[in-house]
Amino acid sequence: MRDGFLKVACASPRLRVADPAYNASEIIRLIGKAADKEVRLLVLPELALSGKTCGDLFLQSRLLNGCQTEMARIAEATKGRSTLVLFGAPVIGAGGKLYNAAVAAFDGEIKGAFPKVELSSAERRWFAPGEDNGSITVTGMPDLRIGVQVGNDSMPAGDDTVLAHLSAEPEVIGAEETRRAKLLARSEERTCAIVSAGAGSGESTTDVVYAGHSMIIEKGKLLAELAPFETEGELLITEIDVEYLAAEQRRSALPCRRSEGAQTLTVELPITDTKLTRTVDRHPFIPENSAELRRRCHRMMQIQAEGLARRVECAHASGLVLGISGGLDSCLALLVAVKTAERLGMDKKQILAVTMPCFGTTKRTRTNAEILCEELGVSFREISIADSVRVHFDAIGHDESIRNVVFENAQARERTQVIMDLANGMNALVVGTGDLSELALGWATYNGDHMSMYGVNASVPKTLVRYGVACCALDAEKENKLRLRDTLKDILDTPVSPELLPADGETIAQVTEDLVGPYELHDFFLYHLVRRGETPKKIFRLARHAFDGAYEDRVILKWLSTFCRRFFTQQFKRSCLPDGPKVGSVSLSPRGDFVMPSDASFALWKKELDELNEVTF
Repeated sequence: MRDGFLKVACASPRLRVADPAYNASEIIRLIGKAADKEVRLLVLPELALSGKTCGDLFLQSRLLNGCQTEMARIAEATKGRSTLVLFGAPVIGAGGKLYNAAVAAFDGEIKGAFPKVELSSAERRWFAPGEDNGSITVTGMPDLRIGVQVGNDSMPAGDDTVLAHLSAEPEVIGAEETRRAKLLARSEERTCAIVSAGAGSGESTTDVVYAGHSMIIEKGKLLAELAPFETEGELLITEIDVEYLAAEQRRSALPCRRSEGAQTLTVELPITDTKLTRTVDRHPFIPENSAELRRRCHRMMQIQAEGLARRVECAHASGLVLGISGGLDSCLALLVAVKTAERLGMDKKQILAVTMPCFGTTKRTRTNAEILCEELGVSFREISIADSVRVHFDAIGHDESIRNVVFENAQARERTQVIMDLANGMNALVVGTGDLSELALGWATYNGDHMSMYGVNASVPKTLVRYGVACCALDAEKENKLRLRDTLKDILDTPVSPELLPADGETIAQVTEDLVGPYELHDFFLYHLVRRGETPKKIFRLARHAFDGAYEDRVILKWLSTFCRRFFTQQFKRSCLPDGPKVGSVSLSPRGDFVMPSDASFALWKKELDELNEVTF
């Protein structure tokens, strides 16, 4: 329960129609298994105690009395177990009416029942409709609000972070896909998790068959599933991040609250550590499905090219200029520039790629830059900046043997001056190459590579930059452009480096990930800090789980501390960013995507990081 993680489960118990004693025993067995696994919320199907297919037996007092007796036995099974159980049962309510209800059992008591509201014409033969869906709140966990939905009821009108869905739908061809799509869409739309338990084996097959389809979904993402006809009577277990869901609800418009008459129950669950079993993506910006990844990369570049094309048209520019280093970022930017030229019907020779070798440039990167330009059909120019940088050193009195920030940044600023002036002479736009990960870290020279006339990579994280280039390499292979493919692959294999310090022969002196940390970690931190608004403590916990076996805890915490410190202290560089297109869910544009003062204090985050370091090591 700490950090907002709630362990939940659902199941489709094997049952016997109209045999509440047998069904209660199955439910009690599942309660015991769930409690042993520290499940805090267990959801079982609609009318699980009696069976959905009892027909006119629902009007028999013997069945109803038997269900009433067994409800008490189920409640007793929850005593001292810290597991809230929701199961379906026929319940006699006020005025003797019979309801198809979700019954809440906790700590030895029946806490209440939530009647189904929207009944089919067949169900009205036996049941009366309820007036409103209810909800359950949990003492000490304000983010956890559990809504209850029985069968095909509309989703409760409220701000629930978790929806317990007690279902009993017959299985027909196509129903599985429709059901899954419907619940995924509802979860995404309402920014909630759905724990859905479907009735299965044991229901009558006189006219239809029930298959026990159960799912656990979190904001449009399927976390776990028991497909139709999979093992009945087994628990489907995972963890839901209710803290994240509540934060997402706060980001959106104010939710619709329930009517004042809606039933609300309160239970008290213990706040304990929840062992994570769910998958936490190492690369949250990268879809696991390779086809989806390629589709996303193509769409990303389409967005980038469309944004740049619009800027060219509005500025009445005659061409594009960019610095080409032989590295990943400038490679992707050039590929986007080429797509932009195709979009505008512009001659590719109106794209000027400039390589500006200096003290740290290696033959490998210089050669790759030139071949890339040849294969793409753009104009290429080499301008060495070594002499002009030395003149600048003389002018400001800097000793070239001192390899400090002045030595490095003078080169970056000289390169920016060169391409800016070339662009002025051509009536062209300077295309920025820096990516989202570098912006988050402030890994750019202020008024050097930090500046451009349009930054096409500004919202593309480094991990996605790599896949964008890889996708283009696959396209080149399909088009039999093997020299282009091989060049792109070699660029992918080249260590990320600004090449600002003299190389040792052909060995790159500055490997960025040795200096600031692995980009796969930083992109993980970036996503969870900015997109999900999580604390350092929670990010560290998630990273340990996601990168288990890949990095030691000490390494993860070291680079998390680096990321958080640089993220705050380097905001001043992001406060004056050039325009650039947003392509994904995270952007650091100061014009609305991420608004933060440049002098915001890092103290709260640093305190938590220091405490983490003390507790962990």
